[in-house]
Amino acid sequence: MAKFFHQEAGMIREPVVAGRFYQGTAAGLRAEVARYVDEKRKKCRAIGIVSPHAGFMYSGPAAGAAFSAVNLPDTFVILGPNHTGYGKPGAIQTTGAWKTPLGTVKIDEALGKAILSGSDFLEEDEIAFASEHSIEVQLPFIQYFKKEFSFVPICLGTAQLSHLTDTGEAIAKAVKHLKKEVLLVASSDMSHYEPQADAERKDKSALEAILNMDEKLLLKKVAAENISMCGFGPVSSVLVAGRALGAKSAKLVKYMTSGDTSGDYSAVVGYAAVAIE
Repeated sequence: MAKFFHQEAGMIREPVVAGRFYQGTAAGLRAEVARYVDEKRKKCRAIGIVSPHAGFMYSGPAAGAAFSAVNLPDTFVILGPNHTGYGKPGAIQTTGAWKTPLGTVKIDEALGKAILSGSDFLEEDEIAFASEHSIEVQLPFIQYFKKEFSFVPICLGTAQLSHLTDTGEAIAKAVKHLKKEVLLVASSDMSHYEPQADAERKDKSALEAILNMDEKLLLKKVAAENISMCGFGPVSSVLVAGRALGAKSAKLVKYMTSGDTSGDYSAVVGYAAVAIE
């Protein structure tokens, strides 16, 4: 579990998966991320992305593709699922900072508090983030490209459409009010531990809903087809917020599975990179 150190500026969250999901030193992590990003890739102006959150050796190529494909502003809202069950089902942090081996990233207090005040569902809570890796692993990719930026972390442990809609609407309202250029990041892996063919079939179905920017259809497909996509909640909220902020389309940047790294296609995890433009 991550440690939180209290300072006048708020809590400092230490990394919880450094040295496991990614390299634990600054030099090692920078070199690792460099293998997965494409600095020369033509970038689009995006409102949101979907990026995976497994160990970098497995999902790094997809995450790197997601962050390489879009222009990166100075502010981010990163939404991840709650894998641990700890904390509030709709958790947000509005003060403090998070550390990775590449440095410390401050939370955007004004944006965080604006999102919180506009939501009936979200609650201030650090416990949900303490052992949760899905948001932490996005930061090194941003840090590779940008020295200075801020973010707001949101951890969602709900499948209720009303809660996910509330979260997305609160984000959009806050971004509009503060007139900030923000990139929304939905942290999600796709199917878990399915044979390659089954994973591809289920993930294609979920991605069709995402690319149509239809969160209601996504939730229906996840339930009806038993799709073990862990971050359907964050993706749904980002789709809601994205549309409210003017997003018109979404495109698939990259799809792969863990089998592409391990060579074992008998039980794979799917990874997708999506840009919401």
